[in-house]
Amino acid sequence: MKLFEYQAKEIFARYGIPVPPGTVITQPGEVEHLALRYPLVLKAQVLVGGRGKAGGIKIARNPQEAREHAEAILGMTIKGEQVRALLAAEAVDIEKEYYLAFTIDRSARRVVAVASEAGGVDIEEVARETPEKIIKVPVDPFLGFQPFQARILGRRLGLTGRTLTEFAQIAYNLYRLLREEDAELAEINPLALTDGHLVAIDAKLILDDNASYRHPDRPADQEMTELERMAKEHDLSYVELDGDIAIIGNGAGLVMATLDMVAHFGGRPANFLDVGGGASTEAMKQALAIATRKPGIRVLFVNIFGGITRCDDIARGIVENRPSVPMVVRLTGTNEEEGRAILEAQGIRAFTDPVEAAQEAVRLGREPVQEVHHGHPR
Repeated sequence: MKLFEYQAKEIFARYGIPVPPGTVITQPGEVEHLALRYPLVLKAQVLVGGRGKAGGIKIARNPQEAREHAEAILGMTIKGEQVRALLAAEAVDIEKEYYLAFTIDRSARRVVAVASEAGGVDIEEVARETPEKIIKVPVDPFLGFQPFQARILGRRLGLTGRTLTEFAQIAYNLYRLLREEDAELAEINPLALTDGHLVAIDAKLILDDNASYRHPDRPADQEMTELERMAKEHDLSYVELDGDIAIIGNGAGLVMATLDMVAHFGGRPANFLDVGGGASTEAMKQALAIATRKPGIRVLFVNIFGGITRCDDIARGIVENRPSVPMVVRLTGTNEEEGRAILEAQGIRAFTDPVEAAQEAVRLGREPVQEVHHGHPR
């Protein structure tokens, strides 16, 4: 779950990480009543990168400029996201920019600290063009990130004296935040040296939503679409995509393989929807309602390999909430014969070969749209 910059900075401040004074506004007129010193930086609050290049970050030297910039930025669209809020923060004179982050290195199976003296730019670009400027320190999962490691990391960046002490404290607090808030990424870019002190000019936090039950005070996930939120309420794993072939399966691996098959044969998956192991008839009915609610769906592909999941339960869910778009079903596994009989009684053919089923789904997706009613085109 991604947080907006202002939300990340609120958490940073709780952990003793210095951030510039700022406030969030949603209306241009609000800039006239800010208790902040000019110049101000006005930053679009969106969950995508590239705000500056898109015109979503502006400097205002006085209230009139601030209002003009706020009117221009609020409501603009950046990479498909509409700007509904701005972070207004006091601008600072930057002497030097650093990069500091803690993230999960899945190949190493542990958290890793990442730092660079080349802050303020895209870290992927730095890693690609000047990899020697990237410093990585693996964190022992039992011992955690220790203060002495923070000091060593700071020295490798060329820091000394009070600046080194500040960096070590910020790095240690950032790791503590990552651990205690169950974050997947905690990033400061840039961590700026200004007036002799280090300040987090930007903040990025990605939280593990699997740990949300441990954090009841977390803000709502603004990155989710309406359908993704609806699926979560019914304990279904759903990710909305850009295609027109709706896909339902049981088990994340099977659903991913289904998406790959559809794409391989030239189709465009509209979603990832996993009903999970042991899916009930009711869960299947809810999955069908959610998968086919997205506008532009041309065909539905249901791919079920029954293990804990019973094919007859899936079949009942299909016939009790039969979609109004063409449908392809692949059904095999536990209680397969019972499930197949339920579907055939309603005129629904069930494939056993997933490849054949995927090819048929793609073929139907290319035909003119026709709504299906009680097993017959309408």
